[in-house]
Order: sequence, then C-alpha cells, then structure tokens
Amino acid sequence: MISFQSVAQSGSNGTYSFLTLPNSARVAGMGSNFLTIKDNDINLALNNPSLITAEMHNNLGFSFVDYYADIKYGYATYGRSFNKLGNFVGTMQFVDYGDQIYADETGQQQGTFNAGEYAMNIGWGRALDSNFYIGANLKGIFSNYESYSSFGLAIDVAATYYNPKNRFSASLILSNIGRQLKTYNGYNEPLPFEIKAGLAKSMEHIPLTFSVLFTNLQKWDLTYTSSLNQETDPTTGEIVEKDGGIADFGDKLMRHVVIGAELRPFKVIRLRVGYNYLRRKEMVIKTRPSTVGWSWGVGVKVYKFEIAYSRSAYHLHPSFNYFTLTTNLDSFFNTVD
Repeated sequence: MISFQSVAQSGSNGTYSFLTLPNSARVAGMGSNFLTIKDNDINLALNNPSLITAEMHNNLGFSFVDYYADIKYGYATYGRSFNKLGNFVGTMQFVDYGDQIYADETGQQQGTFNAGEYAMNIGWGRALDSNFYIGANLKGIFSNYESYSSFGLAIDVAATYYNPKNRFSASLILSNIGRQLKTYNGYNEPLPFEIKAGLAKSMEHIPLTFSVLFTNLQKWDLTYTSSLNQETDPTTGEIVEKDGGIADFGDKLMRHVVIGAELRPFKVIRLRVGYNYLRRKEMVIKTRPSTVGWSWGVGVKVYKFEIAYSRSAYHLHPSFNYFTLTTNLDSFFNTVD
C-alpha cells in the first residue's frame, strides 16, 4: 500500500498524512503548512480557521502542486459570510497518486490501478472582540488505494490574538482531532494530530512581516536519524550516540521552529522566504547539504487576480513547485451605491 510519508516530519505520522501538506504557495514559501498573519487571505483559512473573516466573502482560491513522480495535489476554496451565523470557508482538497503498478507476491505485474485521497472542509470563524478571534474546521476525509478504502472525520480548532496597533498576531491551533470511521483493513490508525502555534509581526516603517511558527508541540523529541547521516566510530564501526547537553536541547527545540519573512517592495509584489530546521535535519545529506529546508516564493497582483508561486527544497531532488490563484468574485461586477 502506498504511504504519503514524503511530508518528512516526524511528528506528522498517522493515516491521512496528506492533511499536513502546505495548501498554498504563500504558506509553502514561508516554510511550513500554516501561517498566523491576519490580512484576510482566504488561503490561510484551511490550516488556521481563526483567520476566517467577513472580508473573505466571495473570495475564491485555487492551488496546484506538482509533487513527487506522478503525484499531484491541490485544492479549491470559497468564502461566504452570513450576518447571524458568522463567516464560512468551504474547501475541497485532493491528492492524485497517478497510475500505480499492480503486482502479485512474486513481483509479476498484473496491471495498474489509481489511488487518491480527498477531504471536504467546512471552516467557520468569528471575532469575539476587536482583538480575539476563534475558528473551527470540520473535515470529511476519503482515501482509496486499489481495493482498499477508508473514511474519517476530523476537526480543527484555533484561536488568534491580533493587535492592529502593534501589527502583531499570535495563534494557537489544534489540528486533525478525529478518527477513521471506516478502516482500510480493520485496524484503526491515528490521524496526524498536531498542536501548533505561531507569531507574526509587521514592521512599522518597512513593508516587511516576520513569522515564527512552532510545530508539533504535542511531542517534544522529533529526532529522526537517517542511516545516511548516522555517525560511526571509525575504530569500532558502532553508531556514535549524542551525549545530550545544551547542544542537544537546542537541536530538539529548533526542530519545532519554522522561520519566515515576507517583503512587499511594491504594492503589487510580495517576496517570501522560509527556513524549516526539522525538514533540513531529516532530509539533508551531509556531504551535499544544498538548500534543503529552505523555501522561497513570490506573489504578484495582475488585474483582478493574485498569482503566487513558491518552491520548497525537501531534498537534493526534487524541489516542489506550488501555484496559487486567488480572486474576489465581487470585483468582476460593478456595484452602485
């Protein structure tokens, strides 16, 4: 059975791990799978529903990612606000694993089959007052591998503090609380539950925003040592174990941290960069470190559309390309006061 473990995050184990993938070019370009920046970007709502606002009404977004081999994934999202009920965002996610080879236990090929995973999300958010915001997602998840299929339900809950005077925001998010309702083979697997938090600060006199994210807070030690990067004693050939101490503590701490920045040199252009320490530690080859763990991106406003592109280096090869298109449907219609 196929496993979507290319997410490469120790704390993101479990079934339906596609739920932890970056959903938009902006998010991916700043290094993680969520952001806490409060600027009415509908593409941030999927992984932080407390950012859902009335300004997302009639906003529409699409993303597409050319992933490993023939694997492709993406999503579509739409926002709608109701005076008494609050603000809603509906999202459809998909992963297409392409045609896979079907073989028997002896390795003889018997043909091909298709595999895919899907999630339908309904997000809701509202303001408690001028500084505090809450939100939640309800997810219906379906997965199909050849003759194996599974269905599950999950929720996300989130809260955000935003101070417009200081241009500062902070969020706390609990993601993928749920379970499988129909299993692949009778064994109930855990969902990729995660506790995460983040801070964002925009400068006063420079069009620059910094982001610091804290991932997988439900688990302290995210260390995973690949056999490619293990140190061995040249005399005995045995694996050298770390002694711990301050350096080891710092390493474990930094595996939770993702740092990003977004610069707006012109009104219609945004430049982004991110660094994911955990991704680099898990995926780098010491003899050829390259830019593993780094990501970058650009956003451009053209006519009534916002077009975003980013590229993330997970390994020497490949780096992934993310494309996002966003617009507001109201902008296509003239309004008369």
